Amino acid sequence: MAQRTTVVDDRGLLNNFAYEPPVYVDEESRVGFTEFAEKWNGRFAMIGFVLLLVIEYGADQGLVSLLRSF
Repeated sequence: MAQRTTVVDDRGLLNNFAYEPPVYVDEESRVGFTEFAEKWNGRFAMIGFVLLLVIEYGADQGLVSLLRSF
């Protein structure tokens, strides 16, 4: 179905209107404890844990002793 985007008024002037696309509504909620949020939370937790291991290995100290030295 084509949408008409031009209108000629009573004085013969042409008015152009922008085409408005249909509204897209996402049915899946992405707020709160959803599967989507929990997957990303787990991924970031795994990255953080691996980075913690790398820092401890590089410094030859544990996290608590590293924090006490500051």
